[in-house]
Amino acid sequence: MVQTESKWSVQRGLEVLQFGSQLTNRLSCRHDWVRDVLGDILKRAGISVKKEAPVNFLTDPREGRSTLRPADVLVFGWDAGKHACVDLTGVSPLVGLRDTGFVPGQAIAKAAAKKMDKHAKACKDNQHSFIPFAFDTFGSLAPKAIRFLERVQRVVHSNISSPRDRGFVFTRLGFAIQKGVAAQLVARLPAILV
Repeated sequence: MVQTESKWSVQRGLEVLQFGSQLTNRLSCRHDWVRDVLGDILKRAGISVKKEAPVNFLTDPREGRSTLRPADVLVFGWDAGKHACVDLTGVSPLVGLRDTGFVPGQAIAKAAAKKMDKHAKACKDNQHSFIPFAFDTFGSLAPKAIRFLERVQRVVHSNISSPRDRGFVFTRLGFAIQKGVAAQLVARLPAILV
């Protein structure tokens, strides 16, 4: 993988086009893109983080045993000295539309609740905090993700005094979500149109 962001995104974009027929690769691309941008935002704010950090206590309830699944982003010393495991999940706001009709924020609320049910206890038992970072393809964020980003924004404001950086965190992340969705859409186009 190429280190620079622009070359990486071009390489990743080609990968999306190359493997566009596989749904998991397209969804993974969006997830990985948002994770990488979030990690970059945190690093630029001076917050100590590690992407894809191996933590051996995030469990799959169906297996009932520890898996070596990494945290999407591990933020060191975030919550009263505890490390925070940030788990990203992107959903379509149109999921479940037939059952209940369209309710703004319903899909991300369900995704965040599902993540909390799955990982929060394991993190707490291991002296870590857990932040479900749920976002939808329209750019909406779950309330815990918003609180997390607001705190990051305050750190950015205290470390960077430039007035043009006031909306940096939300703007950059919103663009990353849009870019991930655009990559998914391009991947669905027939090869002749690309």
